[in-house]
Amino acid sequence: MQAIDLSSWRQADFWRNRVPSLHLDDKEFISLQAPLNLSEEDLNQVRTLVREDGYFHLPPQPWDLPLDTMATTVRQLDAEGLPLALAFVYDEFWIMFWRLDRILSGLLGPGYLRLPDFWVWLIDPQRGARGWHPHRDKTSNALFPDGSPRSFTIWIPLTEATPRNSCMYVLPANCDPNYTTGGTPDMEQHLADIRALPAQAGSALGWTQALLHWGSGSHPRETQPRISMALEFQSANTPPFNQPLTPSNEIPSFELRLRLIGKQILQYQHMYPLSDSVAELAQGLIAE
Repeated sequence: MQAIDLSSWRQADFWRNRVPSLHLDDKEFISLQAPLNLSEEDLNQVRTLVREDGYFHLPPQPWDLPLDTMATTVRQLDAEGLPLALAFVYDEFWIMFWRLDRILSGLLGPGYLRLPDFWVWLIDPQRGARGWHPHRDKTSNALFPDGSPRSFTIWIPLTEATPRNSCMYVLPANCDPNYTTGGTPDMEQHLADIRALPAQAGSALGWTQALLHWGSGSHPRETQPRISMALEFQSANTPPFNQPLTPSNEIPSFELRLRLIGKQILQYQHMYPLSDSVAELAQGLIAE
């Protein structure tokens, strides 16, 4: 990674010039966006799936956003050795999640909040990369007593995700004896229950944070990486899981985005060990 001039990184025009076809803190562009107009039938189906299986899996949605450019932006960050979470500096990466508002408000209730927990992945089979190991996003307190979610993860692939390049796998809630307690099940007893979730670019997947899920290993002969992103949310009727919480109906300002990105880089260093320069970068973004 080349030396970084942090003062330049704190200027919105620096990022606009990197990817001129994406938007950054563009109030007019943001004002033109609207939640996806999902039918009541679709929304009811999502709620049923989440209640029974702990997750939903929708086909590609009419985002009207440049998914190819977004994926290319992630590839460029990866090629430069920069943290991929920096892609969230651009409006489009926030807007896709906000456009699922009707789903999230139906699952988490009105006034639900955005957690400061998000990430971007580029799983390259040619480098022997693999997804994260089996885990629950929250090991306890992820569900209300009635089984509805206190917190929820949305995961969106920007390129096709297949078993060959590490699509998501889940152990459905109704097959998991430890779903409500957060324990680790005996996976040998549930191998036949595991579900692969291959997904085309622009699909929308989501799960309660009690669901056991993971990204598979990749096939060394696969040439197309899996590029995806995730963002987490919580009900307004439960104490904060992480802070700062932000309103789900507002796109963070550029300045706040930088601080949140710095926070992500540091809080996920147990998954992606940091060089001194990247750690300094993240701390500098937070300090600003």
